[in-house]
Amino acid sequence: MDIIEDIDDPAIPIARACEALGVSRASVYRCTTPSRPPSHATRAPSPRRLGEDERNAILGVLHSERFADQPPPEVYAALLSQGVYMASIRTMYRLLTEQGENAERRAQRAPARHVKPTLSATAPNQVWTWDITKLRSVVPGVMFCLYVIIDLFSRMVVGWLLAERENGAHAERLFAEAIARHDVAPGALTVHADRGAPMKSVDLAQLFALLGVARSFSRPHVSDDNAFSEAQFKTLKYQPDYPGAFASMAHARAWCQEFFGWFNEHHQHSGIALFTPAEVFYGRVEEVAARRQAALDGAHAANPERFPNGRPVARRPPAAVHINPSPIDEDAAERVAASAEEGSAARAAAKTPRREPRVPDARNQSAPHAAAKTPRREARAAAVVAAPS
Repeated sequence: MDIIEDIDDPAIPIARACEALGVSRASVYRCTTPSRPPSHATRAPSPRRLGEDERNAILGVLHSERFADQPPPEVYAALLSQGVYMASIRTMYRLLTEQGENAERRAQRAPARHVKPTLSATAPNQVWTWDITKLRSVVPGVMFCLYVIIDLFSRMVVGWLLAERENGAHAERLFAEAIARHDVAPGALTVHADRGAPMKSVDLAQLFALLGVARSFSRPHVSDDNAFSEAQFKTLKYQPDYPGAFASMAHARAWCQEFFGWFNEHHQHSGIALFTPAEVFYGRVEEVAARRQAALDGAHAANPERFPNGRPVARRPPAAVHINPSPIDEDAAERVAASAEEGSAARAAAKTPRREPRVPDARNQSAPHAAAKTPRREARAAAVVAAPS
């Protein structure tokens, strides 16, 4: 553009210079012509506009004691029923907007603010989480309600119950039996759940108050606050032999009985370093970790080239498990985990390497879940056939 402006030869018109340079003439004129200042046209007042006296009269009625907490449609209809017309509903709203009063005119309850639950467990029977899931039956529209309580630290299923419906009485009975079975001391346990009707029932609240159990609730519509129970339900319903639909209550109870037995005693849980929930709950971690470390030491001694990062160390479960951990809890957990790893590595390095790998005793090996379930498919099929319709 500057080159074209610098051309001061009347023999070379602007059109020819733009054609030679490949520039649009409109672009040249637009860049060289100064922009016009914006014009603000003053809008003439509408002849239908209310006068100041009329506006003040309408505002006076809207501010009166009779209509101070009523919306414009109520005011309009009440006055019109008395044979008085002052303005349309939209005009009343417009006048209130000009005064900064176009909001809810009635007394409103302040929105509830639910505190984000933050819980930590460093040992079993400190925090339990529970929830209810539906198990579909073969009859359309009929569902069975499965109540499940898990220990947060170990993921152990400490209690479960199958019923036809949700209510606080079933939850009260389930918790009374679970707390008595595990001998939980008063004041030591916190129970976390969502805000369902059985979770907030009066019967359950009275039981917790009697036994000294603290309660914690998820925020409304926030499923992440009870993620451990939700994850456990997915493990249950994604099993290869999960029927999908149960023939009867007895069929569902028999399947759940076998599943929870496998889950507690044989499921190598990824959240607790592939230990079973029962091993963590009953304090058998070090015993099992010693056997794992011996197997790793034997494998390393036999083929050290297969371990480029050095001697392998058997992992331990986390020292603390959190629901919505605070930044302080996360930093503390990282420090504890790092110190535990260093201690395990030091213990492994201090041991004399074994020249021959240890052969595990086949009698002590638990059958995998899929293999263990193979014979029970036949039993389950027989139970379904034998179940009354």
